[in-house]
Amino acid sequence: MYRMLIVAPLTALLLTACVVAPAPYGSGLVVAPALPLIVELGAEPYYYQGGYHYYYNNDRWSYSHSRSGPWMDLPRSHYPKEIRRRGGADDRGRDQGRDRRERN
Repeated sequence: MYRMLIVAPLTALLLTACVVAPAPYGSGLVVAPALPLIVELGAEPYYYQGGYHYYYNNDRWSYSHSRSGPWMDLPRSHYPKEIRRRGGADDRGRDQGRDRRERN
């Protein structure tokens, strides 16, 4: 009899720990498609492809369905191999005349 008094509450306690509730709608993990091998950015560090907005900042990529966010980190396996800048925004040729100035 005493054994039954111990087993019944213990069973009830263990069964309540096994309750599983479904996750709220929209909380599933979704990863954006990989970027192409070469991405050409304009004046702003945003890129749009396949319904996703991509944002490039400090050598990191983020993605979102909306340009206003929320932003998620893009897995490194989805990064492009090369990033190009349109409109001369990169640093190529920046120090071209420096050697001439130093010699004078």
